[in-house]
Amino acid sequence: MTSVNDVRTDQADDDNPAPSGYAAARLRLLQGEAQSGPPRRAALAELTDDWLTELFGSGVPGVSLVAVGGYGRGELSPRSDLDLLLLHDGTAEPGAIAALADRIWYPVWDLGLALDHSVRTPAEARKTAGDDLKVQLGLLDARHLAGDLGLTAGLRTAVLADWRNQAPKRLPELRELCEERAERQGELQYLLEPDLKEARGGLRDATALRAVAASWLADAPREGLADARRRLLDVRDALHLTTGRATDRLALQEQDQVAAELGLLDADTLLRQVYEAARTVSYASDVTWREVGRVLKSRSVRPRLRAMLSGGKSAPVERSPLAEGVVEMDGEVVLARAAKPDRDPVLPLRAAAAAAQAGLPLSLHAVRRMAAAARPLPAPWPAEAREQLVTLLGAGRPTVEVWEALEAEGLITRLLPDWERVRCRPQRNAVHTWTVDRHLVETAVCASELTRRVGRPDLLLVAALLHDIGKGWPGDHSVAGEIIARDVAARIGFDRADVAVLASLVRHHLLLIETATRRDLEDPATVRAVADAVGSTGTLELLHALTEADALATGPAAWSNWRGSLVADLVKRVAAVLAGDEPVDPDAADPTAEQERLAVEAFRTGGPVLALRAQTEGAVSSSGATGSASGSAAQEGPATVEPEPLGVELLIAVPDQAGVLPAVAGVLAMHRLTVRTAELRALSLPEEWGEDGSVLLLNWRVAAEYGSLPQAARLRADLVRALDGSLDIAARLAERDAAYPRRRGVVAPPPRVTLASAGSRLATVIEVRAQDAPGLLHRIGRALETADVRVRSAHVSTLGSNAVDAFYVTGPEGAPLPAAEATSVARSLEKALQPAQDAALRPR
Repeated sequence: MTSVNDVRTDQADDDNPAPSGYAAARLRLLQGEAQSGPPRRAALAELTDDWLTELFGSGVPGVSLVAVGGYGRGELSPRSDLDLLLLHDGTAEPGAIAALADRIWYPVWDLGLALDHSVRTPAEARKTAGDDLKVQLGLLDARHLAGDLGLTAGLRTAVLADWRNQAPKRLPELRELCEERAERQGELQYLLEPDLKEARGGLRDATALRAVAASWLADAPREGLADARRRLLDVRDALHLTTGRATDRLALQEQDQVAAELGLLDADTLLRQVYEAARTVSYASDVTWREVGRVLKSRSVRPRLRAMLSGGKSAPVERSPLAEGVVEMDGEVVLARAAKPDRDPVLPLRAAAAAAQAGLPLSLHAVRRMAAAARPLPAPWPAEAREQLVTLLGAGRPTVEVWEALEAEGLITRLLPDWERVRCRPQRNAVHTWTVDRHLVETAVCASELTRRVGRPDLLLVAALLHDIGKGWPGDHSVAGEIIARDVAARIGFDRADVAVLASLVRHHLLLIETATRRDLEDPATVRAVADAVGSTGTLELLHALTEADALATGPAAWSNWRGSLVADLVKRVAAVLAGDEPVDPDAADPTAEQERLAVEAFRTGGPVLALRAQTEGAVSSSGATGSASGSAAQEGPATVEPEPLGVELLIAVPDQAGVLPAVAGVLAMHRLTVRTAELRALSLPEEWGEDGSVLLLNWRVAAEYGSLPQAARLRADLVRALDGSLDIAARLAERDAAYPRRRGVVAPPPRVTLASAGSRLATVIEVRAQDAPGLLHRIGRALETADVRVRSAHVSTLGSNAVDAFYVTGPEGAPLPAAEATSVARSLEKALQPAQDAALRPR
């Protein structure tokens, strides 16, 4: 629904009816559906021109009214500022100029329109432009509105001459300004809530390209640039109309409305169009700034010196061969004079591979020439084409820029037609940094650093490029991706065995990380299931590297030393099974000496005993606290170890009793400790300790949210109180929760609880997906205790703001739950978690 609240029709008085008439006409124009896009912006600018000209009236001699910036370009969005310059030659009385300014500025303010105004002489305007680059950029688009036309024309001529004369100095300054803004605002083509104006590839960059062209030093690639800029302006118009605000940030909650305003299918379609436009502007910026750098570098050597060095003749341009038909010239990769792209279908891949390996950009002319003339590759591809693709993917970080150059001219979709479905496709998950297509390229970049770990680096790199190719299709993207990967692998020339491996890697690219973080690795069924899916040690080796590359390319929340250690542990167990060893039943495994010591102490004292052990890649240090239920401690003092990347191991032994899981989870939440994994095990002590010699062993991995770990003795004291009921954990957590202001933002989806079929033969596996929040594990533990089930182990995983937890539960007798009972428990747990969603919107 269109909402326009930027005009008011009740501000006019009898002496000046113009504002009321303009406001009504502006409202009709913005609410009308007949015009949109460039025609509406031009019409709004023309309507505003007429109004301001009327306000200017006969004016004052030697004065003109000038539109600058976006208004100067004749592009007014519904909530755009009016950038106006009242230009005078200095002959008029100051009072007359001030009165004229008031006659123009106040009606604009009365209508609630944003106004950026100044009053200057031409000399003052030029001086200000010389001191302030932003002012100079605005004056480059100066347009006469009213008054002395010659005065405006003189300023325009002078400003353009200044800009061209000062270009060698001002263009590097402009480039630095663009880079600083990109650093602050990010890349428009990847952001879920992009700033259409300020982010890299946005409207500011498009304006900068106009300024570069006006300098006559270089020009941007024009193909598609005007359409990209128009698309971004259309989206901003719709954003202004739907929000009624002068905003350039496309917030998540407004994207559906903006899409509807533009007649698009949904918010994803909107984002994809925005990303495509931003990608065009970004690529044009890269090419343009590279050309500016080349021109300025060539000008830095004085002509006379160049002539002396070359004996009075023009110095020849050096061309260094890189590959067949490909040479380096002037810092770019270009085609050799003898290259024949119309007869050499492998040339685009060969040129791209050579450029990436050399760490050089592909020249715009070379890419366009290949796009226009190169013949399609035969199917299957010749061996050289496949090898050049692998070489390109294995070049590391330079691959990204080269890939973008090929994609900008349509060569990627010509080589890989399935790429079109993932191109510029957004990923609505805060964990993901990139769009689907860029994530695939980033995964190949990360995989290039792992090629020494695998026997078939070519399969690793191609699998990295294809692992999410199914995201452009409905259903499970891994299943769809397997089918596409088979077709692509065969088309690019892999044999049948390699095609099968690539298809398996794509199908199971999430298997290791999901199993390692959500399943009990001590359960033989877990390890056996992974071994059956992988099939061979060679595929396992590749899948391990692909898993790491995929996670690293996803974003900082998707990989850590802790996750890496879990995956490595799983790979080690699966490799053993594939080598013929059988996984060990955890119930048959003997406890460690420390576990047995803690269990005996817990049984002897009748209370909990705990120890903290810092887990690092190179060392283990510990701090323990033991004692009786009365709270006396054999050891006291703070845990002096800081939480390391792998977390801290928390060992707890407590006499078998109800409520242990929620009590421990609640105490840890109170002390702001994040639980990463949680394993519970009942240990039967020797008969000499009595008939009821059962102790629960909890082996958990935790990490401090911030700061250092709490004292082990304090943890134990609070755990004693939680178990005997004297510490109301729920009330303490609620009190702490209420102290935080509610977080504004998108309402979290409801929690979902599911059963993992065939997840284990030892227990029933319940998966919980919910918004992460303090005390979530405590609430889950209470709900499971209420359902009268025992938790064998818990595996906690947090991705961004989403908790994905798996619980292995049994009935009181230690067997998996019957199907009907398991379903009932899952539904009860889901219902118990529902009221907690409000808390999930609070900061942790």
